[in-house]
Amino acid sequence: MSSCPSSEDLEFYALKTAAVEFYRNSKVPQEIERALNELFYHQPEDLLGFLANYFSDLSTPVRISKVRGRHVFDVRGQLVVEAEVFCIVRNKEKRMSSASIVSHYALTRTFHDLNSQCDERLEHVTTAVQWLNGPLHDMLKGRSPCDQSGADSILSKFFLPYCMETIELTLRPKEESVSHCESEMVPSTPVPTKEKKCTDRKKKCNSVEKPILPPEPPKPAPAGSMAIGSLSLAVAKAGAEVRERPLYKYIASLKNPEAETGFHVPLPLITIMSCGKNSHGKVSLFEEVILVPKAGQQAKQAITTSIELQREVLRIINTSTKSGAAQPIHLEGGLLVLSFERLEHPLDLVTEASTNLGLTLGVDVFLALNCAAFDLMDYSKGKYEVSTGTLKTPDELVEFYRGLISKYPAVVALIDPFRREDPEQWEKLSHVTGSTCVLLSEVSHELQSPLLHGAAGYVLRYMNEMTISDLLNISVQHYGAVIMGSGCCEPCGDDCLADLAVGLGLDYIKMGGLSSAEKMTKYNRLISIEEELAQEGLLAFRESHPPPLCTDAPPEESASPESD
Repeated sequence: MSSCPSSEDLEFYALKTAAVEFYRNSKVPQEIERALNELFYHQPEDLLGFLANYFSDLSTPVRISKVRGRHVFDVRGQLVVEAEVFCIVRNKEKRMSSASIVSHYALTRTFHDLNSQCDERLEHVTTAVQWLNGPLHDMLKGRSPCDQSGADSILSKFFLPYCMETIELTLRPKEESVSHCESEMVPSTPVPTKEKKCTDRKKKCNSVEKPILPPEPPKPAPAGSMAIGSLSLAVAKAGAEVRERPLYKYIASLKNPEAETGFHVPLPLITIMSCGKNSHGKVSLFEEVILVPKAGQQAKQAITTSIELQREVLRIINTSTKSGAAQPIHLEGGLLVLSFERLEHPLDLVTEASTNLGLTLGVDVFLALNCAAFDLMDYSKGKYEVSTGTLKTPDELVEFYRGLISKYPAVVALIDPFRREDPEQWEKLSHVTGSTCVLLSEVSHELQSPLLHGAAGYVLRYMNEMTISDLLNISVQHYGAVIMGSGCCEPCGDDCLADLAVGLGLDYIKMGGLSSAEKMTKYNRLISIEEELAQEGLLAFRESHPPPLCTDAPPEESASPESD
């Protein structure tokens, strides 16, 4: 006579039935059987590691679980925001990436109080942290970190209203001021003048120069803009981590999903010295004297040559008994700042150092000059102050550059030789220099304004509000006209600038000087990428300098960026 099953037996039977149903519906036994078959077929040394990798490929796609913003400090001790991306990976939350875009947004030019600037920066960073921990977290939660386009679209749509509001608030005081002035204007009664005086001043009246246009106002940066670029980059890093690829290869796959056939490492444009407004000497024209490597040269060789040249420059200064450059100053941005008395001294010094090292300027190495002329205009006199007491009109500066390039033919590029408000002089100088020396314009925003007539390309600074998708679009729409760069003394968040330039397929990268650990991290990363590509057989070289540094003719109208 069979006994009645106990309650424990019934519960256990129900549990087994539920487990069978669960595993049947989830097809776990079939997957385990396939895994064991694969394990037996391959018979790897690490059995459990093989199984771990096998089941890892079958796990649920990674999703963003959390976005977090933090207050951190850059290499200068200034407050910035760091964006962090967390994802659920195999049922565990993992911190996938972080990023911090450190760039100088447009502070109010009238600030003279350092505390006021710190307060404004605190407002920007605090707002960015609030955006990251609040609405941006909610918008990106549950999305794939590999959907870069979708994430950037969300960020851009979120940011646009704030950007428009900031522009409106910036323009409103100007409109009210103009309206107020017009309402109070009283028609003036013409003052009779003697005919003789007009006759005597006829020549002077005819020789009046064109009025100097005021500088373009800086692009207003909404408080919180730091969150946009930082989060976009953090999402890209997370996507690269999920795909288990280096960031530069992941960026390249976003630009071109086709199979990778080869990469070229951009030529580094390396700042040797600065004798701009930060120096204590008379010369203020050359914000950066930049070494341009010979085409086809590897990044490591170019960096080594630049280090040797800078050391030779310092040796000459320290041993020279002639009056010339003063004691060098190293800034925290990695820039070697020298003081000079005459405009020719910096280039003469580089020429002497190159000769001592057995290098021929114009053959083995070339030079580019960042003039940063927008900071040199004396608006009270309508002239550029290129050195203490030396003022030049825009046309006189054209002639100065003509003579400089004639004397120093190794100079192949001038960056910002004039303000953007002097387009006539840009065009004049371009006709003078032709293809021997190109003109470049440094920009710190999306390439929305037309390329200046006479300018061959841009030096694009990676700014707060730029998304990865923005950079991808720029590299495609303005191919051959963009150099990725950072300000000469500007700190960068991490070493990703090299990955971005390689992944975007750019031909040049400008990362500043060689005198700080923070800057050398960027150059070392560029060298690492080059060595990795060489080992994989994916490294390609350029036999000649590609545009924009070398061009046979000015860019056509159709190649110019269009206004939105």
